[in-house]
Amino acid sequence: MSTLLNVAQQGLDEIIAIRRDIHAHPELGFEETRTAAVIAEKLRSWGVEVTEGIATTGVVGTVRGRRAGARSIGLRADMDALSIGESNALAHASKVPGRMHACGHDGHTAMLLGAARALAENPDFEGTVHLIFQPAEEALGGAPAMLQEQLFERFPCDRIFGMHSYPALPVGSFGTRPKEMMAASGRFRVVFKGSGGHGGEGPHRSNDLSVVAAHFILGLQSIVSRNLAPTESAVVSVGHLGAGDAKALSVMPAELTIAGTMRAFNPQTQTLLETRIRAHAETYAQSEGATAEVTCWWLCVPLFNTPDATLTAVSAATDVVGPQAVQDDLPRITAGDDFAYMLHQRPGAYMLIGNGRHDGDGGGNVHSPHYDFNDKVLPYGIAYWLSLVNQELGGRLGRA
Repeated sequence: MSTLLNVAQQGLDEIIAIRRDIHAHPELGFEETRTAAVIAEKLRSWGVEVTEGIATTGVVGTVRGRRAGARSIGLRADMDALSIGESNALAHASKVPGRMHACGHDGHTAMLLGAARALAENPDFEGTVHLIFQPAEEALGGAPAMLQEQLFERFPCDRIFGMHSYPALPVGSFGTRPKEMMAASGRFRVVFKGSGGHGGEGPHRSNDLSVVAAHFILGLQSIVSRNLAPTESAVVSVGHLGAGDAKALSVMPAELTIAGTMRAFNPQTQTLLETRIRAHAETYAQSEGATAEVTCWWLCVPLFNTPDATLTAVSAATDVVGPQAVQDDLPRITAGDDFAYMLHQRPGAYMLIGNGRHDGDGGGNVHSPHYDFNDKVLPYGIAYWLSLVNQELGGRLGRA
């Protein structure tokens, strides 16, 4: 066990209790008032300088090193939960129907709090650490909202670092990659409109939107395979299909909605996906005498790690768990994170921390009703943050 892990283990019971309390009281994006209050109260109790109310519910804690230094870094954790009903039979399961921490943000918050306490107790580094607790990462634009409120002007950061739970990696391991790491995440919605009609007596007098929908969905499958080079990557998936009334099965609907998600790793592919989705929708609608209203929008941009900051992140993780447990060239991931917007304004790196995966309560992947952040991960995440401070600000944390 590294000396930083020994430091991270100190007071760990309190950090676990905070994590489970946040898990039991999940709040959606820009509604994290209780979570933000818990964070601010804990930071102040440890002597950390606190600023609240950034982008509604965001919190920034600032720890200044006892040794002189002009550099400053930002460490970011997200706070919001998801609109998912929890299926876990755990003592700390969500107490809010239809809401749960299914993506590990409760753990992210707890790990950064653990690092904040350790830094406040022993600020043996040069410069300043800004602890950024971000609201509304889940598709609501929390990072852009903080940036619009002059986050980096108010809290200067030479580099910015983020971290996320990753069930595909075992506990005690880390993974990242230089340059492009995560995809832009977008959404599309198509509303087809026709005359509607009697599906039994007069289908020939109606625009059959089910035929339009069938052709459109099949056509979507060719966008990536026949418009991108085989070496490129993108995703188009349907997530919603709605029309008609289950109690009126003889009625052909006059309106049909298809919606879904898009993923891409560069702006050119983003534009291509939008263009082809629109063309498919309009073409298939016209073939049946119907119309199509197409809306496409993007929730976050592609996430690009700065190469030299990535080397620092890998070195920090290696100091905690050794080189054998750190992947420095992880395959690209088609998930998205709006931390990408922060990386567009400041150099930095995004790290995945192994959470492990098992079946049943507390297992599975993120965005699952059975997912629960693994408390065994907490000391590794805390130690990683402290190691980054050592790397970036000449810290002596955990060193004799």
